[in-house]
Amino acid sequence: MSLVNILDFGAVGDGKTLCTDAIAKAVEKCKANGGGTVYVPAGTYLTGAIFLASNIELRVEAGATLLFSNDIKDFPVVTSRWEGVKRECYASCINADNAENVSLTGRGTLDGQGAFWWKIFRAKENEYPRPKMIAPYECKNVLIRDVTLKNSPSWTINTILCDNVTIDNVTINNPSDSPNTDGIDPESCTNVHISNCHIDVGDDCIAVKAGTEDTADRVPCKNITISNCTMVHGHGGVVLGSEMSGGIINVTISNCVFEGTDRGIRLKSRRGRGGVVEDIRVDNIVMENVLCPFIANLYYFCGPRGDDKYVWDKNPYPITDETPAFRRLHFANMTCKQVNAAAGYFYGLAEQFVEDCTFENIYISLADDAIPGKPAMLAGIEDMKQKGFFIANSKDISFSNVTVVGADGPAFELEDCEDIVFANCKNKLNRSGSECVAQKNTKNIKID
Repeated sequence: MSLVNILDFGAVGDGKTLCTDAIAKAVEKCKANGGGTVYVPAGTYLTGAIFLASNIELRVEAGATLLFSNDIKDFPVVTSRWEGVKRECYASCINADNAENVSLTGRGTLDGQGAFWWKIFRAKENEYPRPKMIAPYECKNVLIRDVTLKNSPSWTINTILCDNVTIDNVTINNPSDSPNTDGIDPESCTNVHISNCHIDVGDDCIAVKAGTEDTADRVPCKNITISNCTMVHGHGGVVLGSEMSGGIINVTISNCVFEGTDRGIRLKSRRGRGGVVEDIRVDNIVMENVLCPFIANLYYFCGPRGDDKYVWDKNPYPITDETPAFRRLHFANMTCKQVNAAAGYFYGLAEQFVEDCTFENIYISLADDAIPGKPAMLAGIEDMKQKGFFIANSKDISFSNVTVVGADGPAFELEDCEDIVFANCKNKLNRSGSECVAQKNTKNIKID
């Protein structure tokens, strides 16, 4: 495979000269050779959208920056997915479509100059959805390694309908107030490996997605591993949904640290979406200064049609293909410190309970100076502060060696639940002298 230097095609690393054509010519040279490496040496290169192809590695060297243009004309309109639905969007900064063996590597930086896009988004002036930073579409064998990504116009890495994706040792930095700048969002992908990344963003750090009810093809996101990552700020550490109509199946999350991520592990969906989130295992996690460590919410109201009675009504409805399900969720060996709103919040549907879940060897300490907040987004919820677990519409849940410290109220509050088991659970330093477990409309509750 050949190595092709963009300087040989007229690129200038002064941060002012537009290098889009030079980079495109280097890609075409590699394609003519059957593949190769497009080499970006030290310097700052202003560019528009870049389109990669099969068997091509884009290597951004240490000291090199790809600085993406603030001229909308440099981002042609393409067909892709946006928030789970196939539609026309501005091209991403880095694109690959129906390709295989595509790589982005190197110790360099990609700067999306997102402030331009955030401004027109807030003003509702954008004709099409904003570019993402990196968005391979229907690709196989995708590698993203070692690069630093910052100031993404919207989602930073969004792999769509891809197979065998590896994202390793990547640093992502977007301002904490930047809109919809998720870190890594695998969407309807299979065999995804995310490891050794540091993510500090303005929305979800990692969000696993599988399309909405408006997505024609229901393709699952399946076989996802997330390990050895640090996650800072953002609305969630690892989020599953709410776009989950194709199903999210077989996810492991291990050896990660979440700090100030609002919510920790967050599952969200609602009636109309359909699909299932199942076989999720979370192990060896430390969280600090989060709003709520564990959320499973099947009444999530954000997005189109979220205000419909069908979404928020707490009365049972018939179970159909539009009824989502959460099941077989397992959490173990976790420490959660300085928790603000609640230790955990599970709210299943009246007709479809969250089921078959375990919590084992978990320590949760509520913050003394807790900031009130809503642990989940659903109709009727009020701000909470220093609360324990609230579990509603759930069954076959096991709590073993779970300690809740400093709750104001019960450590565990159950409502419309069945077959719940507590073994060696502790309610320490309770602020109101409340019982460990409070129950309403429950059956088969076992407390050891």
